[in-house]
Amino acid sequence: MDFKLGVLDMVPKLPGHSAEEALEQAVLLAQRVEEWGYVRYWTSEHHDMEMLASASPEVLLSHIGARTSRIRLGSGGVLLPHYSPLKVAECFRLLAALYPGRIDLGIGRAPGGEAHAVMALSGNFLERVAHYRQLAGDLAALLQDEYRYEDHPVQARPIPQTPPELWMLGTNVKSARFAAELGTGYVFGRFMSETDGIETLKAYRDAFRPSAFQAVPRAILAVSVICGETREEAEAIAAGVEAAYRARGGSPFSGFAGTANQVMEQLAEMQRQYGNEEFLIVTPIPDYEKRLRSYRLLAT
Repeated sequence: MDFKLGVLDMVPKLPGHSAEEALEQAVLLAQRVEEWGYVRYWTSEHHDMEMLASASPEVLLSHIGARTSRIRLGSGGVLLPHYSPLKVAECFRLLAALYPGRIDLGIGRAPGGEAHAVMALSGNFLERVAHYRQLAGDLAALLQDEYRYEDHPVQARPIPQTPPELWMLGTNVKSARFAAELGTGYVFGRFMSETDGIETLKAYRDAFRPSAFQAVPRAILAVSVICGETREEAEAIAAGVEAAYRARGGSPFSGFAGTANQVMEQLAEMQRQYGNEEFLIVTPIPDYEKRLRSYRLLAT
């Protein structure tokens, strides 16, 4: 196998379970996948969504960091248009000082919630997202101790010995080229994209500029996976997931379903096409035990 596996956890709060239970399951998932050889645990950011319990990735990552020992921990991702780049840099430098060599800062430009929640969070999102390039550039400058405000140097403290890795998340050529321009790693959200992403990753690699963040381009694909003991079981679970998505008016399930061997073969074929170094696995099974089992099967 020429690729590594990580986890992208939306921290689902399933029907009949409390937010506290959802967060306990997030910790358990991180602990177990660390044991099983996954290299990253990332968590997303969403606001005022009843079925998701992770509105503040940095807080959850701090909690999980204290209960794990070596797996990398990251945001998938911090929705930068809502925030001050200085505050984001401070939060993730503090995490990097607490958990040396383990922290990833993934950033994105999605709103992360419905219109009124987004406005309550940061005002006019469309106006703020228009400044995303500037915000990301300022964040990059802060992480390289090159930021100036009114020509006065400002530093994001504490300054850890091992800085957080900076990654940009996206689903299109525009975001890929911007990641290349800043010299960051790039995560293509294949599970939520209407395109296959091959041209997107090519654009990233072709335009990449070496930086203090990355000497060479590094790409991760985020994909949906459901593993079962048999193909029939996995496909039945996937059908249930798709039916639930459609009932809520969401997009259909788009991912891999099968036994671990079948899924790994599909991932290997995808890796040959995309040339990525790693996959972030999203497993949208609405059952905590079956979700955990799917991750375990994939690791064996």
